[in-house]
Amino acid sequence: MQTLNDFRREIRDWLQDNCPAGARGPGQVPNGGHKVPIRDDDTRDWLHRCARKGYTVPMWPTSYGGAGLSMDQYLILLEEMRAINARSPLGGMGVGLIGPTLLEYGTDGQKARHLPRIASGEVRWCQGYSEPNAGSDLASLQTRAVADGDRYVINGQKIWTSGADHADWMFCLVRTDPNAPKHEGISLLLLDMDQPGVTVRPIQLISGASFFCETFFDDAVARRDDLVGEQGRGWTIGKRLLQHERSGITILAGGAAAREPEANPFQRLLAEYCPRGDMDLRRRAIDYDMRHRAYRLTQRRTVAESEDGQTPGPQTSIFELCAANLEKEEADVKSRIIGMSGLGWEGEGFSAMEIHIMREWLSVKRRSIARGSNEIQMNIIAKRVLGLPD
Repeated sequence: MQTLNDFRREIRDWLQDNCPAGARGPGQVPNGGHKVPIRDDDTRDWLHRCARKGYTVPMWPTSYGGAGLSMDQYLILLEEMRAINARSPLGGMGVGLIGPTLLEYGTDGQKARHLPRIASGEVRWCQGYSEPNAGSDLASLQTRAVADGDRYVINGQKIWTSGADHADWMFCLVRTDPNAPKHEGISLLLLDMDQPGVTVRPIQLISGASFFCETFFDDAVARRDDLVGEQGRGWTIGKRLLQHERSGITILAGGAAAREPEANPFQRLLAEYCPRGDMDLRRRAIDYDMRHRAYRLTQRRTVAESEDGQTPGPQTSIFELCAANLEKEEADVKSRIIGMSGLGWEGEGFSAMEIHIMREWLSVKRRSIARGSNEIQMNIIAKRVLGLPD
């Protein structure tokens, strides 16, 4: 029987032979599909090599494109990837959200049709949850799906659908029974985005980026056998999917990403913009670093305590709340360090890094409401983790 030490040596050798130089360090992490080109050959080769080995979704069963690793083996893989600064070969909502949800709730047919295409990076997914009048109160959603033979016909609108303009498929919460109590008449459907009746419009943000979209359904169609779970029981499945979104097992494990966090992400900026020192800024930088390290250690402890690599339950809201606040704090400290140089939008008077910091500071403001507002996360923590009364 192979020991963990033997497995580590095997992984280390494989990574050394198969991870290209261009897939190490900062750079692109593909999210699947073909609508967003992979920018360089090394990133493309890294994705394909990992997909063949099952390392895009290491703990998924081999029958669905994974490597069938245990939790201990998976953590070793992540450690060895971090040791050579290897980026994740594949990200996105396929591997992080709908894939784990289908493993838990999907039929054999759904798993066979969708999971291998996610694992190979063939398709890109988006999430159809929020609506103009159903954000934090998501159960008020009104997008309708009517059963019609072997299909559902969908009409309505979704908003804040991240990446919908680049997605091939959507997992979508819809109302299948308008007469049932609002939490009980909801179903989760999978639908092809490349069909008549689906219209996507990107939403321009103050940062100049367009992460979010409006999505309109006008007699769009989903297959009857792409209903996940039972009709009218989508609310439970949809909530479980949000736990994967807030802190999937890869996120909790601190998996390889576009960059491994520096010991202190402000050191270079402080040296360049505050060479004589600014004790207030330096204290803020140290405080941030201590909180971020505590956050990462808590994540890894949670993974060690999890059962069979399963995403934890309501406590994932703790990580989402902390992550949102840390990301905003990092952007704010960076902006304060560079001072007036952080007011540039474009032009020769500002470096590319300064412009990026400015736009990042604007963009990260959305984190207080993205993936469930901070207030919603605190309510979940109070009720379902701490057991406080309503």
